[in-house]
Amino acid sequence: MDDAGSNYLENVKKLFRYYKTLGDAALERTAEEGLHWQFDAGSNSIATIVKHISGNSLSRWTDFLTSDGEKDWRDRDDEFEDTIASKEELTALWNKGWQCLFNAVDPLTDADLLRTVYIRGQAHTVIEAINRQLAHIPYHIGQMVTLAKMMAGEGWKSLTIPKGESKNFRQVKFLDNK
Repeated sequence: MDDAGSNYLENVKKLFRYYKTLGDAALERTAEEGLHWQFDAGSNSIATIVKHISGNSLSRWTDFLTSDGEKDWRDRDDEFEDTIASKEELTALWNKGWQCLFNAVDPLTDADLLRTVYIRGQAHTVIEAINRQLAHIPYHIGQMVTLAKMMAGEGWKSLTIPKGESKNFRQVKFLDNK
């Protein structure tokens, strides 16, 4: 894979870290009681989304190249129960899942990309497994950000380009590139 493989790995590492920062911001901007708020009984709170992302990451990335990504010890149903007592505990769980992911992804090399790994008994290349996670995690982080934004209301500060500021952003970027 050479340069393409190296470029891919660097890109996915940057993307994972970027999405973690969005989730970090959602957690930081949400008061402890807001972490447990649900729109309705069928919806997830930020706390349950964090538990699910962490549980999924720990299962998928522990012994990534050598064992099935759906571990026997994973209790997926419990991930959707709001049992985390504090923001500190929730943040620690969040970081534990991400650290497991980074510990598995950071040492990967071009030679690993076409290796076969298994998730729920189904064969995937390492590229496919990474892409699967790059679709799954940002989906849930978007939910976290939406919930945090709903709770913040008018006090929300955009995590990207603020609404109505696109033109200014384009002008600044254009001028910076001259």
